[in-house]
Amino acid sequence: MKKIILIFLTALFVGCDTAPTGVQVTFDDEKSNAIRAHYQNYLNNNVEALQSLWSPDLNIYINSTEAAGVDDISTAITAQHMVFENIKMSFAEDGGEDLGVWVQTINYPANNGYEASTHSQTWFTWSGTSKISGNEVVTPVFIGFQWEDGKIINEWHHYDPTNMNAEMALLPTE
Repeated sequence: MKKIILIFLTALFVGCDTAPTGVQVTFDDEKSNAIRAHYQNYLNNNVEALQSLWSPDLNIYINSTEAAGVDDISTAITAQHMVFENIKMSFAEDGGEDLGVWVQTINYPANNGYEASTHSQTWFTWSGTSKISGNEVVTPVFIGFQWEDGKIINEWHHYDPTNMNAEMALLPTE
């Protein structure tokens, strides 16, 4: 009987060890919620609020290996809002509830010489109506964010910009 109790207690202590190990994925954590607020700032064309979450050393890769910085993306966002209205970001599959944007944050442990890191990943469909032509542009988007010291240090944007760029090209130059 003592052996059974000892085995039970050992299993209880080992089984109740909740210290996180390995990769941790969360959906409603501080960083995921910060990304949701970040996107709301984008929809509101609040570039100053967007900049508050970006590191001054931000690198943004938009379908490219060449990075853009804070000034580049701030100018692009302002121009997008000059060209498009009714900008929306949605995530709904097969008639399910629209979640706005799917966001998850992943904490990676140190591994094979790489330091531990935190990344947020998002999926959504971007849509907007051109103020110039009246055309609606719809494109699926994936954006990954890398965090450092509570700020976004890197972003990777993946989407087909063809139709969006065609509408942006209609913007008169000054």
